[in-house]
This record gives sequence, structure tokens and C-alpha cells, in this order.
Amino acid sequence: MGEMNLDLSGKTALITGGSRGLGLAIATAMAGNGADVAICGRKQENLDQAAESLGQKGLKVMTRVANVGKSAEVDELFRAVEEEYGRLDILVNNVGINILTPSVSEVDEGLWDKIIETNLKGTFLVSGRAAGLMKKSGKGKIINISSIAARKAAMGMGVYCVAKAGVEMLTKILAVELSQYHINVNAVAPGMVKTKFSQPFWSNEDMLKELTRTIPMGRIAETDDVVGTVLFLASDLSDYITGEIITVDGGSMA
Repeated sequence: MGEMNLDLSGKTALITGGSRGLGLAIATAMAGNGADVAICGRKQENLDQAAESLGQKGLKVMTRVANVGKSAEVDELFRAVEEEYGRLDILVNNVGINILTPSVSEVDEGLWDKIIETNLKGTFLVSGRAAGLMKKSGKGKIINISSIAARKAAMGMGVYCVAKAGVEMLTKILAVELSQYHINVNAVAPGMVKTKFSQPFWSNEDMLKELTRTIPMGRIAETDDVVGTVLFLASDLSDYITGEIITVDGGSMA
């Protein structure tokens, strides 16, 4: 057995939704641990800001505009990654959206499609393309960002809950199917993380108080609380772990 550590030198990583929030924190950590990093997002402005942020830390990143729910755009993304790096060792399916919705039985079909497409179909499309590249190099790590909402129904978040539940089952199916190619597929399921994505919840003092009341550790997560678990799954420390969903929620599901 070789040396095992969190060093990602010589590896290439793609983080979807990597221009801000948790995705940017993951991209920064992976680049800081030696990986060549590519990020994608829907807005060039956000990608440029992310590249500048990493550049100020002496880190480089490749950026690409892509809607992961659209097959043609995913194809273009992977053509760019392969052209730039020639390989892919790590994929983090981080991109996600949630739009507060009424009862699932009453939700607009277009809104259903939008949330499912970004969170679940996007993970499906990007993982498939990534697996093709990883098979060429004989191994790889796919890490999906899920949520405790996948296993805990929440008012106003019904479609998001369904999408993330799908992500967790997709994680397990891909883990079984891809293990023969030495590709590990796992997921990280955070609780509430303090990012712009969740700002409508934590910026409301009364809502934040109610949220923290249900968390034994007494606070919602910062991005760094989640990044460590993602790094572990991306590293060779997790080579015998696949098909797992690691919950990072300060104990709220306990």
C-alpha cells in the first residue's frame, strides 16, 4: 500500500457550480491541495470573480460556462476539460437550485422540471461524461452534494427533497456500476450551510433560531465544515469507500 494523504497533486478536479458558495470553497481547497481545478457555472461574471479570488491566493482555475441540465452544454464542458487537462480524476457534482414551492401536488410543471433538471438530471449527465474520462485513466472519484432534505421532508422544499433523494439513489447505483472500473461514487449530505443559496433561511433571525434549536451543535454549518469531508472522499484515504452518503449536519438527523 502506498502513502495515503490528502495531497491531490497531479490530479484534475471538476466542480460544478464552483463559482461561489460551497462550490468555490471546495474548488479553493482542492487547488490548495495541489489539484488542477476546473469549475463551471451559468454566469461568466461569477466565474471571473471566482478565478480572481483564487488568483489572489496564488491558485489557478479553468472556468467554463455550462448549464449542467443541458446535454449539449455538458458535452462542450467535457471537451474543454479534456482539451485542457487530458484527464479527469475527481468530479464534485455541487451545482443545485431550490425555489420555494407550494404543495408538490400543486406545483407548476415548469418549476418541477427546472428543479429536477438542475439537481438530478445535471448530476446524471455530468457523472456519465466524467465516468467516460475516468475509465481511460483506470480510476476516479465522483462526489455528489446531496442534502439531509433527501431524507427529511420539508415544507416549501418538496421538489428539492425529491431531487436530492434521487441524487442519493443515483449515487448508490453508479457506485455499484462503476466499481469495476475503480471509480468511487459517494455523496455528502449537509444540513443548512451558510451560503447565498440558503440565505432566505438563515438571514431571518426567527427562522435561524428555530433551525439551530434542532441542531445539537447549536449552529448551522459554514462551508469549511463540509469541505473537509469532500476532500477526504476525493483523496486516496477513501479508496475503499463507495456508495456511501456521509451526513454533515451537526447532529440534527441524530
